[in-house]
Amino acid sequence: MSASRQRTLGGGGQHVLDYLRRMQAENPSFFYAVQGDSDHTGGSIFWADASSRINYTHFGDTVIFDTAYKTNRYRVPFASFTGLNHHGQPVLFGCALILNETESTFAWLFQTWLRAMSDRRPVSITTEPDRLIQTALTQVLPEIRLRFNRWSIFRETQEKMAHLYQSHPTFEIEFKKCINEAETIHEFESSWASLLERYVFFDKEWLQSMYNARHQWVPVYMRDTFFGELSVTDGSGGLNSFFEGFVNASTTIQVLIKQYEKAVATWHEKELKADYDTSNTTPVLKTPSPMEKQAANLFTRRIFMKFQEELVETLANPATKIDDSGSVTTYRVAKFGEEHKAHTVSFDSVEMKASCSCQMFENSGIICRHILAVFRAKNVLTLPSQYVLKRWTRNARSGAVLEERAPELPNNSQESSTVRYNNLRQEAIKYVEEGAKSIHIYNVAMNALQEALKKVAAAKSQSPAAAGDGALSNGGNQDLHAAGDTQAVASQSVAEKEKKIRELSMELESTNQRCEVYRSNLLAVLRDMEEQKLKLSVKVQNARLSLKE
Repeated sequence: MSASRQRTLGGGGQHVLDYLRRMQAENPSFFYAVQGDSDHTGGSIFWADASSRINYTHFGDTVIFDTAYKTNRYRVPFASFTGLNHHGQPVLFGCALILNETESTFAWLFQTWLRAMSDRRPVSITTEPDRLIQTALTQVLPEIRLRFNRWSIFRETQEKMAHLYQSHPTFEIEFKKCINEAETIHEFESSWASLLERYVFFDKEWLQSMYNARHQWVPVYMRDTFFGELSVTDGSGGLNSFFEGFVNASTTIQVLIKQYEKAVATWHEKELKADYDTSNTTPVLKTPSPMEKQAANLFTRRIFMKFQEELVETLANPATKIDDSGSVTTYRVAKFGEEHKAHTVSFDSVEMKASCSCQMFENSGIICRHILAVFRAKNVLTLPSQYVLKRWTRNARSGAVLEERAPELPNNSQESSTVRYNNLRQEAIKYVEEGAKSIHIYNVAMNALQEALKKVAAAKSQSPAAAGDGALSNGGNQDLHAAGDTQAVASQSVAEKEKKIRELSMELESTNQRCEVYRSNLLAVLRDMEEQKLKLSVKVQNARLSLKE
């Protein structure tokens, strides 16, 4: 149970607010809000940049709300909303500074975050086991599946029952095995009862409270909901992974923003590298299955490797038919020598759908070895479309939601201006990402951008009124004070429009500079490749000469 705690940011708070105001002025899609105080200086703060909001449109199905500052005694009450991208890497959905740890503050934060994300709700959210957070989430997002980070519960159990851990070192191993390795609810219940029986002489109050909350943290109870887990260790340090190494207990408010920007830039570079590796390297296929080749072309590299692992395991997991009821056939799938761990798969041959008792697909979005074994038995050679989640594919970032809404926008409104800005930015990002893949594509993209800039400049000179129709209003209500002033289009001065033109020109120039950086990096890679080829050529030539001699 958490107690309410009031914090202050001191002089650093103004530093953060100045940064947020500057970012919102530079980019209309930058969102920030301050709770409570009318002067915007004493309340909790939330912000999400344009990239975070775009990230959420593609990967907002499962969310992690990280409040590591509470348990790790951070100097700065820094929290974040994160998720997983198509490579299984952490991706940011927004950040917060929580000054007053109360139920109402967390409720405000979740409501504000939803507002920034256009009220698109996730399927699931993972957070620390905290009563205030749980109550606020139940109030704001009652329909989503809430999960507690089980590794936080392991840590807290060790603290609460330190005497038991010290006197019986095997307890920790047995406790974690009971939680992590149970294949069925019955197996977990039986193992838990056995655990309590063997350690009956210890105070079981804490363990009983954890058992009462088992539906929110024991994996076997959560398998029917998507959390994007790719391995059994997911969720173990995952709550702090995005800012791990950038923000810690000694980070001050004065350096927080700099570290935040470093973390964002670092993960962006890691995503670009993963994109490059997926597009420019060919994985080694381990079977003659057409399905494996199909998956190699569809999924990102990491997701394909996970799929390939499951596919290869079908060789040791034969499917045995146990029931046949018309179009639905039921199979028993078990690994050789481990028949006691069998899983049941139901297959509908008409709809080409299968469901497995392990529920791996429901939990991770990756099809399991048991269903693949049934597909193999039924001679299903390619992966049915319902088992290819777009969020795990190479094209996960294509087809932005904002682009789909664009044709329906009104001609003169602030909302129209914001969405047009987002659409243009999204297209620019495509140029950057595609243009960085090769020298030829880079040159084509750069020429196209320069030509487009000339046309935009010509259009602006012909129609000054088209220069812009207002900045994004992150506006609020009685409880929410957002950045930016709401101004009508008609009241904008020529100077303000010229300022907007300069800002957009600077944005384009910045994009050009990033393209140049990517081009330089690619040239360096190509030079290294050429050097390696030359060295190999010399070695081959020397080897041939040696053979002749």
